[in-house]
Amino acid sequence: MKQLPAIKGKTLIILILSLLLASTACICAVYLLDFYKANDQAIAEFKIAQDIKEYQLKKGVMIFEPQNATSGMIFYPGGKVEYTAYIPLMRACAERGILCILVKMPFNLAVLNINAADGFLEKYPEIESWYIGGHSLGGAMAASYLDKNATNFDGIIFLGAYSTVDISDEKIEALSVYGSEDGVMDREKYEQSRENLPSNFEERIIEGGSHAYFGMYGHQDGDGTPSITNEEQILFTANIVYEFIRE
Repeated sequence: MKQLPAIKGKTLIILILSLLLASTACICAVYLLDFYKANDQAIAEFKIAQDIKEYQLKKGVMIFEPQNATSGMIFYPGGKVEYTAYIPLMRACAERGILCILVKMPFNLAVLNINAADGFLEKYPEIESWYIGGHSLGGAMAASYLDKNATNFDGIIFLGAYSTVDISDEKIEALSVYGSEDGVMDREKYEQSRENLPSNFEERIIEGGSHAYFGMYGHQDGDGTPSITNEEQILFTANIVYEFIRE
C-alpha cells in the first residue's frame, strides 16, 4: 500500500494557521451577520405627519425634515440593530420640530464608523443648534465623536447608554434616558460613567420601559419585560427629547 508523503514542519504550521484564520473569519462573519432586524410591519403602521419630509440623503442616511426646523439631531443606532428600526423615533422627534438624521453603521456597529456625523452640519446651515445622540453602543460612540467635536454641538442624548469618554468639561447639555425595566444596559458601568458627564446632566427614567423599545425590532436578549407598549415608549422618548432641546 502506497504511503502518503509526510508533511514537513513548515508546511504543517502554514496549514494550521490557514485553518485557524478560516475558522476565525467564519466566526466573525456569523457574529456580524447576526443582528436584530427592524419590525417593518410595526414601522409601517407608525404614521408620519404630512408636513414632514422623509428621504434618503445618500445610501444609509435617512433624513426626517420638518418645516422651519432650527434644531437638529444626528442619531447613532444601537449595536447589532438594523438602523431602520429607529424610523418611528425619528418620525416622532421630527413631528416635534427637530430635524433628524439617522445613519446606518457598517455591520450595524457604530464602533466601525464613529465619524459618521461628519459633514451634516455644513449640509444644513439653517439649523441653529445641533445635538448628537444614540442608543446603547450608538450612544457611547456618539460621545466619542462629540469628545473631538464638542464645539459644534449644543448637547448629547443617551438612550439606554452612557459615555465611556470624559466629556465633563465640555460646555454642552447632556440627557440620559432609560427604561425602568432595561435588562441590557450595565447599571454598574452606567453609575460609574456619571463622572464622565457634565454635573448638570439631566436623567429621565421611563417607567415600564425596556432597552429595546427605543427602536422597533422586537425583544432583545437579556432585556426586561416592559409594562408599556413599544409605541408608548417611543412617544415618551420623543417628548423628553423635545423638552430637553426646547429648554
